[in-house]
Amino acid sequence: MKHRSFPKLSTPVSEVGLGCWQIGAEWGPVSDETASRLLHAAWDAGIDFFDTADVYGHGRSERRIGRFMRESGARPFLATKLGRFPEPGWPHNFRPAAIRRHVENSLRRLGVDCVDLVQLHCVPLEVLERGEVFDVLRQLRADGLIRAFGASIETFREAEICLREPDCASLQVIFNLFRQEPRDRLFERCEAQGVAILARLPLSSGLLSGKMSASSQFTPDDHRHYNRDGAAFHVGETFTGLPFARGLELVDELRGIVPAGADLPVFAQRFILDHPAVTTIIPGATKPSQVVGNARASDEAPLSAAMHHRLAAWERERVRPHVRGHG
Repeated sequence: MKHRSFPKLSTPVSEVGLGCWQIGAEWGPVSDETASRLLHAAWDAGIDFFDTADVYGHGRSERRIGRFMRESGARPFLATKLGRFPEPGWPHNFRPAAIRRHVENSLRRLGVDCVDLVQLHCVPLEVLERGEVFDVLRQLRADGLIRAFGASIETFREAEICLREPDCASLQVIFNLFRQEPRDRLFERCEAQGVAILARLPLSSGLLSGKMSASSQFTPDDHRHYNRDGAAFHVGETFTGLPFARGLELVDELRGIVPAGADLPVFAQRFILDHPAVTTIIPGATKPSQVVGNARASDEAPLSAAMHHRLAAWERERVRPHVRGHG
């Protein structure tokens, strides 16, 4: 597993991380035993960047990570998020006392005194524009509860506001074969400012695993069932904003581009890692074998410049017109 520097902290982190939404909720049932096996598989594969949020299972994901650390003695780089927890809810979540309480609760569930990174979790645009949340995060950093802060964002307008903050340490963005705009609109500036790029949904909610079909079924508690068209939260998240049927068609097109014999999910994640602005990718998993497979992307050779050019043209012409919620 190769490592890259997290710029504002000068801390090396695995270039393939672990997204821990799946071990919290909204991806179908994942037992305590399975969650433990996933976390152990990640650590054993050299993955030491774990991304979670307080709202994932109302703290379940953080508690499971905390249990894993106690039992194993491991100490990964811990990135969590705040802003979407149901209590006290919007807009009260963004008051200074509530932000501090959210962070303190995350620390308690994780079993640590200080978390490496706290990210604003796709919070309302007007909250970012007011800027008060950044002052609260600076105070939490000064108090030793967090090492750095950043934001998980949904739009380029949100990214622009965050990048005005000189000590914003990271932006978590959707970046994958289906969503390549951040490369052209964010990466150069983030590199210049020393802002880490955390690439979420590298496999587009599983579409880029290449294992889905029109007959694929999802359990009622899986966001790929109830948020397929943005009924529950942002339409750009599930399947990275693509209508499911169209996404399947595009995967079929990709099979004609991917070199013969290549593993599609590994290819998809290698594509992301070829961009030096990306600090880490954070694929999730519901099976240990998926974790091990994702880690393989770090060992693959980079794609050719010609392949990148072809993929960029394909995304711009064939994919982008169908993506919802990417403004």
